[in-house]
Amino acid sequence: MSSLGGRSGGTWRLPQLSSAETKVRSHALFARMHADGVEALDQRRCREDLVRLHLPLVEHCARRFLNRGEPLEDLVQVGTIGLIKAVDRFDDDRGVEFSTYATPTIIGEIKRHFRDKGWAIRVPRRLQELRMSISSATAQLSQDLGRSPTPGEIAEKLGVEVEDVLEGLESANAYATISLDAGEEGEDSAGSMLAQLGEDDEALAHVEIRESIKPLIETLPARERRILLLRFFGGMTQSQIAQEIGVSQMHVSRLLNRTLEQLRTEMREVG
Repeated sequence: MSSLGGRSGGTWRLPQLSSAETKVRSHALFARMHADGVEALDQRRCREDLVRLHLPLVEHCARRFLNRGEPLEDLVQVGTIGLIKAVDRFDDDRGVEFSTYATPTIIGEIKRHFRDKGWAIRVPRRLQELRMSISSATAQLSQDLGRSPTPGEIAEKLGVEVEDVLEGLESANAYATISLDAGEEGEDSAGSMLAQLGEDDEALAHVEIRESIKPLIETLPARERRILLLRFFGGMTQSQIAQEIGVSQMHVSRLLNRTLEQLRTEMREVG
């Protein structure tokens, strides 16, 4: 193993290599890892060295997915999972370069991450894949046309209906959301989005009732009308009303009950 790199403190140190040197080192590591009679410890070291050797490939693949709402570090971590799977499955005897074999696996792992982890609201897998196809086609058409393509042009490029493109574009709204508790930091911030949202005005529910009952109230005798207004619009208790108009609280209660029953009856007749 000394020809494959030095080792210090139990960790193999692999120098920065050119593309040609990486291929040679990769072939040597795979040959060593799959050799008959090799010890498990050596196999594990070869596997770790292969992963470290091809981390630049992972970063290259991850950079293709920048500006899609995920940090590069997270994409590299996800892509590394694909790299490890490729190392474990690769057969050097096939005559295919490892980088050629590993790239689809790395990219597939990153795409799976976007499908399964990146969506704030779950949407059908078909729409997730369609959105990515639309994004790729849009980038290519924008370069070819020198402008943003229309939904019709995207549909023609992908061989789908315009309605499918519009549906895919609409599904992009589910890709990222903002928490209602999120807000700008700072003393002058407006607070969270939730604090800025309007609330239902409970008084609105009573507008129609008030407008319907207003003509009926106007037909009441002056004393009954005054008692009603003091009770429900003035917020006064029956005792306070009794003192206000100079009668007993019990008499106020009787007049109030009789007036309310009259209004209910008239409202049912009107309705």
